[in-house]
Amino acid sequence: MSTIQQARFLSSAAAVADFPPETVPELALAGRSNVGKSSALNALAGRKRLAFASKTPGRTQMINFFALGEAGQLADLPGYGYAKVPQALRATWDDLIGGYLMGRRTLVGIVLLMDARRPFTDSDRNFLEWLRPTSASRLILLSKADKLSRAEQEKALSLTRSKLEQAALGSQVILFSSKSGAGVEETRVLLDNWLHNKKPPEKGN
Repeated sequence: MSTIQQARFLSSAAAVADFPPETVPELALAGRSNVGKSSALNALAGRKRLAFASKTPGRTQMINFFALGEAGQLADLPGYGYAKVPQALRATWDDLIGGYLMGRRTLVGIVLLMDARRPFTDSDRNFLEWLRPTSASRLILLSKADKLSRAEQEKALSLTRSKLEQAALGSQVILFSSKSGAGVEETRVLLDNWLHNKKPPEKGN
């Protein structure tokens, strides 16, 4: 069983002061609203109801922390880029997420979901720029890949890798589908490597 399959809910944090202690390596899961982040976490954990998607996109205001056995923790960050969220609420999220990304010393890896049908939106680019100063490893999961043909999947993969290279934002990229299971096991292996400080596998680079 992979480390992420041991996930259990730990706590929620609405402010930096609410974060759990920095005692173990930590992963962060991020993505814009409606990209399928909750479904991805459930698929990776092999659970149906570990994470719940809000019925109203952009309403989740807290970071949800999950314990990953004895090996680490995972932080599920609020979705970004939802246009109808009030400016004041977006500012609160910026403070919360920025405080996490810039100040979390135990953060070893960041998993960013992008919709395979529309990768690299403006909000995706902005979030990646936010990650530039961090030393944590980065993984892009191109979610909902099952909705694309094989040729379209390869095009999305090539486009994403090209844009990452142009922006000098080193990241691994994996085609992912919570529905079909594509990329799930590959992602589990990579996250285990991050948590246990092993050399990442060549596949998916």
